Amino acid sequence: MSSRDVVLARVRRALADVPRGEGPEDAPVPRDYLRAHGSRTDAERVALLAENLAEYRAVVHHCAEDDVHMLVMRLLNEHGTQHVLVPPGLDPWWMAAADPVRIHDRAASTARELDAVGSVVTGCAVAIAETGTIVLDGSPDQGRRRISLIPDHHICVVRVPDQVVDSVPQALERLDPTRPLTWISGPSATSDIELDRVEGVHGPRKLEVVLLSE
Repeated sequence: MSSRDVVLARVRRALADVPRGEGPEDAPVPRDYLRAHGSRTDAERVALLAENLAEYRAVVHHCAEDDVHMLVMRLLNEHGTQHVLVPPGLDPWWMAAADPVRIHDRAASTARELDAVGSVVTGCAVAIAETGTIVLDGSPDQGRRRISLIPDHHICVVRVPDQVVDSVPQALERLDPTRPLTWISGPSATSDIELDRVEGVHGPRKLEVVLLSE
């Protein structure tokens, strides 16, 4: 039994004596809210995503399919990466020209071992233009949640326009809520009471997003 099943079982036991179907809390939740702010073309949607990603201090690159392997190689070299984490289902073409030693996503890898890796390259599940957010769901081209949180440098490839939606409601329609969802809006950052920004506390200090035109 998974941890999720244990938690849900405890919730069910705690609510076992609560009457069902007798109050307004059992009524269907209305979903009549605005699903997107205006109508956009594919090009406008991708441009808005790039603008909002940059606002969050992510570094945005535009690239064609034929050139993505050379771009990934250049980004890894510029970061000085010697070891790069590679999810099992990552498109091999993206890494075809890369020089660093490839480290594969393994359940046995410790946090200390992952912390010694310079970069990680992943795909994504969906990207949200209005919020500048990319979402990972643990699919084979993205790997386990921790591999995108521990290395200092994350290169995330977004296929445009297919993986880009306008809004959070539209993104939720594409996502499976039972999967381990990681929502990323820029590199890891936090601020103390003096509003001094510190990056890299609970995730990569540098996020590079490749908008891949197919």
